[in-house]
Amino acid sequence: MNNKVNFNPAIPYNDLPLLPPQAEIENIIILKKAIAASRALSELKGAITNLPNPTLFIDTINLQEAQASSAIENIIITQDELFKASIAEKKNDNPATKEVMHYKDALWYGVEQINIRPILSTNLFVALVQIIKENKSSIRNTPGTQLKNPITNTVVYTPPEGENIIRDKLKNLEEFIHAEDNIDPLIKMAIIHYQFEAIHPFFDGNGRTGRIILLLYLKMAGILDLPALYLSNYIIQNKNKYYTNLRKVTEEGNWQDWIMYMLDMVEQTALKGRNQIAEIEALMNNMEKKIQQQLPKIYSKDLMEELFRLPYTKRNQLEKAGLGNLKTVGNYLKELENQGFLISEQVGKEKLYLNFKLLEVLKAK
Repeated sequence: MNNKVNFNPAIPYNDLPLLPPQAEIENIIILKKAIAASRALSELKGAITNLPNPTLFIDTINLQEAQASSAIENIIITQDELFKASIAEKKNDNPATKEVMHYKDALWYGVEQINIRPILSTNLFVALVQIIKENKSSIRNTPGTQLKNPITNTVVYTPPEGENIIRDKLKNLEEFIHAEDNIDPLIKMAIIHYQFEAIHPFFDGNGRTGRIILLLYLKMAGILDLPALYLSNYIIQNKNKYYTNLRKVTEEGNWQDWIMYMLDMVEQTALKGRNQIAEIEALMNNMEKKIQQQLPKIYSKDLMEELFRLPYTKRNQLEKAGLGNLKTVGNYLKELENQGFLISEQVGKEKLYLNFKLLEVLKAK
């Protein structure tokens, strides 16, 4: 597994090896872990499919992923602020909130593109980073990009330099992604993620674009129908290991530790996601029974779905869902608050209603 590489962190890594890796990437240890990760993903996929509405929690999961993926890049916003911003009409002036919302937009753009044409291409990567950064970013075409240790300020990595070289590396990555080989798709996913981060094709937004590509690849490979995996939280909790294992591939040719890290990320995230869906379902069923008993005139399955789509809701959302006119749904929300199911909060000119028990489940690490 370890092949010492001729690597100098201060020199552009134009010798970044092409894919597939010239190393053993499917030994017994890795394959066993891949089976466990695959099983966990199947269970998550089953849990989502069995929901009365499989898309029900997707917005919430994507917002959490957007928040955590941005936090890795030190763009900090709380989940509560993000959930609020996603539903409030108040103009958003917080640059961090905007960047996180752009991440979610980029992810959904990618999902739509994969549905139309299941191909991960350089053009799609550029489109994703342009949505994330809300500018006309493209492939790096000037020298000087270096990754530094934030504490010591020493250079730890200098990615390949020169637009043609970067584009050639990306073309090789595309070919590897779509090659009909026998590599386990989860092991392949780990290799794709390393290579994209090592190419580091953009001036900014590489990490977030790379994490969206992970989710799109899982969908494209048929492993997940919806991008319902909150991967970035695992990276936040194991951030040092993430960067250490990336460097081990670059500096030592050690693929095993990196692949094992990525497989563990998928397995743990999928197990956690499945458990969280079960918790939310139980909460939903419990609240459903209580609302049926205490407020039978306003209860409906559609109302329950709207209350669990995101932690916050408002009159307009319920009206759009066809639950009644603004006055009627406003009365529903007031009654739900009076009975202790929701808490209201004034944001700008509108009133938002929080399903606080749902938020508690979502915030549980």
